[in-house]
Amino acid sequence: MKIGVPKEIKNNENRVGITPAGVFELVKHHHTVYIQATAGEGSGFFDADYEAVGAEILPTIGEVYAQSDMIVKVKEPIEEEYPLVRDNQVIFTYFHFASSEALTRAMLKSNAVCIAYETVAESDGSLPLLIPMSEVAGRMAIQQGAKYLEKPIKGRGVLLGGVPGVPPGKVLILGAGTVGIQAAKMAAGLGAHVTILDINMKRLRYVNDIMPSHVVTEFSSEYNIRKHIKTHDLIIGGVLIPGAKAPNLITRDMLGEMRPGTVIVDVAVDQGGCIETTTPTTHEAPTYIIDDVVHYCVANMPGAVPYTSTVALTNVTLPYVLLLAGKGWEKACKEHAALAKGVNIVNGELVYEGIAEAFGWETMVQ
Repeated sequence: MKIGVPKEIKNNENRVGITPAGVFELVKHHHTVYIQATAGEGSGFFDADYEAVGAEILPTIGEVYAQSDMIVKVKEPIEEEYPLVRDNQVIFTYFHFASSEALTRAMLKSNAVCIAYETVAESDGSLPLLIPMSEVAGRMAIQQGAKYLEKPIKGRGVLLGGVPGVPPGKVLILGAGTVGIQAAKMAAGLGAHVTILDINMKRLRYVNDIMPSHVVTEFSSEYNIRKHIKTHDLIIGGVLIPGAKAPNLITRDMLGEMRPGTVIVDVAVDQGGCIETTTPTTHEAPTYIIDDVVHYCVANMPGAVPYTSTVALTNVTLPYVLLLAGKGWEKACKEHAALAKGVNIVNGELVYEGIAEAFGWETMVQ
């Protein structure tokens, strides 16, 4: 199969769809890999690195799309890429369709086969292609939140770990999934007091077993959320409903109950956000302030640490890329149920229920 890896053109997105090590494996299995010139430079991988393992370097994004049967990316195609997507072409990337009706309509119109990393799901409900980026984003959420708590950036002026004689900062984490647990690890490591809320008691028991005593768990309810936002310095939104829009757990009126300079990091922004006032931002302009509350809502947080993110992503996507390239998408999905759940759009038909529900549409085919 001919596999294309275009350069990511979303704002400050420095990741690339595959590493040279991944290309090596694909070429070893007799596939042709096209890499757009300079596609890997942001992640520390250069054209010569790809050529050394058998990739062909193409100068433009248009040529990559035109010559490839399957496109392997990191982020969803943006508007200028829409016309490049072809009939029957397989696009394998993070799509997060539920947060963008325009993207969904564009991919339906393209007649491509859209397989979304974030909805590939194992029988136990785990999301193998989302986990590594959730791990990166969860850890980064504390790193960024700690920075934006500084007074020059309009935060409360709180050092998360405190110092002798001064109590540590307080971190509230909504969701005890991968993002929440990774965020809790980082916050606890800094010495902060951490509260994790979730509706899944099994997850809360797990957190309680593995975390130190200054990480506490509570059942998630509007009452408990309203109680804690009044006293916590940093709030992390880490709620995920696979393939569907995230619920708004913090509404606009709740901002008035927070102390000035409280920081919100909404990691769920890719799925519409779990804070009502969430609006996607970029690494260029990462924050905005509403009612004296600092919002950090960067939609591609792992793009700020592209080397780590690209290697972590290729580690988990490569086996699926090899399956798709070796067997074709239909046979690969018939034989692998986890991969089949990643199929969101097929030749102009929406086939993933969560996306249809997000827009109030009816699913067209199963």
